[in-house]
Amino acid sequence: MLKFLSRVRIEFNALDPRTASCMEFLAQCNAPKAKESNPGCAVQVKRRTDDEPPKITVTFANGVEEVFDATATPAQSIRTMILEKGRMLETEQMFRDSGEAWPVLIPAEELTQPAPGTKVRDSVCPVVDFASVSSLWHFVEHVVCNDE
Repeated sequence: MLKFLSRVRIEFNALDPRTASCMEFLAQCNAPKAKESNPGCAVQVKRRTDDEPPKITVTFANGVEEVFDATATPAQSIRTMILEKGRMLETEQMFRDSGEAWPVLIPAEELTQPAPGTKVRDSVCPVVDFASVSSLWHFVEHVVCNDE
C-alpha cells in the first residue's frame, strides 16, 4: 500500500472514541511488509487535543493529496481506495512510458461492438465401432496422427 505514497499524515485526539480507523490504518502503515514496499514514505502522526474529527491525509507519489474522514471511513476502505488509485497511477505511467496517450479514449461505436469469439477448430470426430481392440487402436492412431 505504501509503495504508491510519498507521505501519510494521521491526525487524531487519543481521547476521542472515533479514532479506531486511525489506529488501524497506523498499524497497517507500520507493518513490516508495508514499510519494505516503500521505505521512503514518511508516516507522520499528529496527536490533537481539540475536538476536530480524526483524519488521514495521504500524498501519492505523483503529488496528488487526498484527505479521508476517519470517523466515517474504515481503515480497510481507505487502504482499498489507495490500492485502486495506485494501480491506476501505475497503468497511467506504463502508458506514458511507452509513448501512448493517456487517458485511453475508446470511440463510442467500439463500445457497442460485440467481442470477437474464439476460433472453433475444423475437426470432425469420426464415428468408430469400438467392438474390437484393433479398431480402437486404429482410431487412436488416426486421431493422434491427424491432430498434429
